[in-house]
Amino acid sequence: MFKNLIIYKITPGWTAQAEQIEECLQTGHFVECGASQEKSVGWVEPRGQANGPLLESVAGQWILKLMVETRALPASVVNRKALERVTQIEAATGRKPGKKELRDIKDDLRLALLPMAFTKQSSVWVWINPADGYLLLDAASQARADEVVTLLVQALPGLALTLVDTKIAPSTAMAEWLLSQEAPAGFSVDRECELKAADESKAVVRYTRHRLDTDEVKQHIEGGKIPTRLALTWDERVSFVLTEGLQLKKLAFLEVVFDGASNGKDDGFDADVAIATGELVKLLPDLLETLGGQVLPV
Repeated sequence: MFKNLIIYKITPGWTAQAEQIEECLQTGHFVECGASQEKSVGWVEPRGQANGPLLESVAGQWILKLMVETRALPASVVNRKALERVTQIEAATGRKPGKKELRDIKDDLRLALLPMAFTKQSSVWVWINPADGYLLLDAASQARADEVVTLLVQALPGLALTLVDTKIAPSTAMAEWLLSQEAPAGFSVDRECELKAADESKAVVRYTRHRLDTDEVKQHIEGGKIPTRLALTWDERVSFVLTEGLQLKKLAFLEVVFDGASNGKDDGFDADVAIATGELVKLLPDLLETLGGQVLPV
């Protein structure tokens, strides 16, 4: 279910109940793009069943799903059509349109072409852990996460979020693990890493499917390169790539996690949520502890 995680701490004092959140989200229910609409954003049923709840609660964990739909209208198409229109005007009037007229032509073309453009949908899973006071986003970029956070804060009265910070920077900890060739307790270092120079060269070295317990890796770090990504496995159960910004990428649950999992006849949603959140609520405290613990917001 989750492929990435960006971790937020919910500011103390927010006590909304699941029913209240459900009611608030209904006002932002997803509607597909209109004919001349470039983008539409809204909440959809996490279970995928029409007219179902917009908040699903499984084993005390709350799951939401944001849908983003955009119309793909390549700029090259608009520019080509605009050039054709400019050529026609020059042939008919003998004059070349100015900058403002050219902008108006492109705007008109965009409105005319949008209804013919294909739409593309993407979604973001939102996981609220009310017991521990965390909100986690399955977002591949900070820009998309910022968009989701803005919508959540607007929709849910009193909600305030701060990115989780740790006493030891992830890049500092990753450098120590690679230099000592010793992973933190409960974790193992895998075979993927990215090192980036801190100077103006911004040189980058990437290792993929490569041993990292080598002198070459140590020399890069001793020479000033900073680890920005490092593949880890927790408790031989969950693998992921840790980034310098404390994001988890390429989350994967290993086979041992699914041993003994129920094979009931439901849609599998509850089992997926229970397995994923059940593992991650144990992984995250261990990860934060290896980074010196969380820096609490003032």
